[in-house]
Amino acid sequence: MTEFLLNKGQALALFAFVTVSASFFPAVAQEDVTPPAVPFDAPATEVDLPMVETGFAGHDLSPWGMFLAADYVVKAVMIGLLSASVVTLIIWVAKSLQLSGARARANRALRDVLKAESLETAATTMAGRRGLGAALVQAATEEMAASQDLIGHVDPSGIKERVSSRLNRIEVAAGRRISRSLGVLASVGSVGPFVGLFGTVWGIMNAFVGIAETQTTNLAVVAPGIAEALLATAFGLVAAIPAVVIYNAFARSVTGYRQLLTDVSAGIERLVSRDLDRVALNSNGSTARAAE
Repeated sequence: MTEFLLNKGQALALFAFVTVSASFFPAVAQEDVTPPAVPFDAPATEVDLPMVETGFAGHDLSPWGMFLAADYVVKAVMIGLLSASVVTLIIWVAKSLQLSGARARANRALRDVLKAESLETAATTMAGRRGLGAALVQAATEEMAASQDLIGHVDPSGIKERVSSRLNRIEVAAGRRISRSLGVLASVGSVGPFVGLFGTVWGIMNAFVGIAETQTTNLAVVAPGIAEALLATAFGLVAAIPAVVIYNAFARSVTGYRQLLTDVSAGIERLVSRDLDRVALNSNGSTARAAE
């Protein structure tokens, strides 16, 4: 009981000490630490934005600028492909005029041959005229004149074969002459893309060499060189696509022209066969009257 009272007395003494200490040391008011309000700023304009370095400064990425900045090999490839395009255009204009004139003359000759009753009539109608039709009629006339001593005395099949042979050789020569420039178009159309690809490979190779020398993988270092290299491929396609289209169109036109010449030759052969049959008929009639 005595220990309990002593403990209670100690507790009261501690409480009194705390109360007296609080009276001599008042609590310090805490300061307001609320951060000041930040004023609202207007959004940054385009002028205030920081400049971003792209690495393309000083590079003209227009087609002409890329051509001037390209390697000498790539430039040579592009100049060659451009020259091939010019040659393709010249062949297209010249061959179009040549084919249109040749077809017009062949059509006129075919009409005259179909209207003629004999080879002599066709030769008279087409005398002094230019073109393959007139040349075919003249060749048949010359062969008939060369075989004049045989007409009516031998089998006419030999004369017909010789006339057909001369006409056939003239047709072949005319077809070879009218197709003379088509090989250039075929070459440009087939080789042009590969030449452009060679320029592209060369340009990309130089671009990677530039990466190795600068020891950086920044796209700005390699992008202009790759763009210049790809321009060579574009030149190759520009040269090849028109060449292929024009070649196909001319191939069809030449085939039609050859068929037209074949029709003219067939008409002349019919005239020759008709003339030979008339001579044979007259010879048989004269022989029969002599026998009577």
